[in-house]
Amino acid sequence: MDHDVRALPTPLSEAHEVGFDYRDGDGVDFEPYSHFLDSGETADWWRAWTGNAELDGSEFRVFGQDGTGGLAAFWLVRQGEPIEEQPVVFLGSEGETGVVAQNLRAYLWLLADGVGPWEATAYPDRGPETRTDARLAEIARRWAPSDHRSAQEIIAAARDEFPGFEELIGSLCR
Repeated sequence: MDHDVRALPTPLSEAHEVGFDYRDGDGVDFEPYSHFLDSGETADWWRAWTGNAELDGSEFRVFGQDGTGGLAAFWLVRQGEPIEEQPVVFLGSEGETGVVAQNLRAYLWLLADGVGPWEATAYPDRGPETRTDARLAEIARRWAPSDHRSAQEIIAAARDEFPGFEELIGSLCR
């Protein structure tokens, strides 16, 4: 039996099934996918987004979007590591970019704290405005019990580990 390369990791699928509360713009603006985009869809998007027809976006595994079409993805930068250990990034429809979590475990806690990929990029210092989602917190506790941190701590750690992400992405755009 072939492994489905488009299948999301189980913890991510569980979080996506819960859904996200948009709260009329005060919540999480995130539309999760039930599977990763295929390589052709990713390549088409990446070439259009960067304006660079030589790139294929193969270093990203896209798993959702915000309401304007900005994409959330795993960035396959850690050679030889499983997808769950890769950082989560956001590539916005208006060119905004950011590393939002160091790995899937941290990303689950980010979501549990009421912060999605777009919010982590647009408002990394959101702080007290976050609202814990009990359903997502239960998933994070089950899959990442020793990784609990606040959204601000998660975002700061990701940015500290990958400080040149925005510049790297900018250098690829034409």
